[in-house]
Amino acid sequence: MPIHSSLRCPLRLAVYACGAVLLGIMPLCVRKAFSGPPVGAKSSPPAGGISAVVSWRDSLGDGFPDGARLESAGDRENFVRWFTFLAETQYYAPTPWAEGEVRDCAALVRFAFRNALEAHSAEWKEHAGLPYDPGFGDVAGFHYPFGPLGKKLFRAQPGPLGPDDFRQGAFVEFADSATLLRYNTYLISRDLRAAHPGDLLFFHQAVQQEPFHTMVFVGRSHFQPHGTDWIVYHTGDIDGRRGEIRAMRAETLLGHPDLHWRPLLSNPNFLGVYRWEILR
Repeated sequence: MPIHSSLRCPLRLAVYACGAVLLGIMPLCVRKAFSGPPVGAKSSPPAGGISAVVSWRDSLGDGFPDGARLESAGDRENFVRWFTFLAETQYYAPTPWAEGEVRDCAALVRFAFRNALEAHSAEWKEHAGLPYDPGFGDVAGFHYPFGPLGKKLFRAQPGPLGPDDFRQGAFVEFADSATLLRYNTYLISRDLRAAHPGDLLFFHQAVQQEPFHTMVFVGRSHFQPHGTDWIVYHTGDIDGRRGEIRAMRAETLLGHPDLHWRPLLSNPNFLGVYRWEILR
């Protein structure tokens, strides 16, 4: 790392380092777009392979700090595995731990997203009541809620990352389907064949009270022996009654009896296949 000429003396370097810690100055190796992390966000402990250095630069201009992205292929793979497994688990083996939270399609997505970023210790797995241990590795970059964004994982405002975003509510714990679509994912295609495991399918049904809906593209099921692609989603309330989580083969959804729910280019209600910004 290049050192400023005024810090060539080891003694001066040591004094500078100590002063930086006392003053709360971020290390020089952290590229940043503004002066610091969100108020109330927790930093990951420098243990277990988790980096304590966070980049607050928004190099993609999508509103997320680079430090919140899953930069390594291994982290992206582990996140997707846990995300799809946890979403699908709520259909095959729902637990009271999740049922109290998952009341609509966005809640299922938020639940799986947040818990995919956890440190999946033996204690966590016991608390989660998993039907079996999938043996997946964990995201190594950071663990929820000790990541760059703390508990407020979802962006709720447009535009690139700004210096006042964390003070002005640009990141939130709760995000409905429209918010997930607009600020937390990006369009891959309106062709279902382009979907990868962990992607989201979005629909807009203007005649409904909650017009935006989302489904999780699981890909190969964690529970079914068949090699075909699966999709899992929550229906939301149906005629004033609490809805349910459903799972179906992608080919079944393509032939849905209601044309408005078919993920086809010819269906204007199908908005497309979207991928998480943190995987970009």
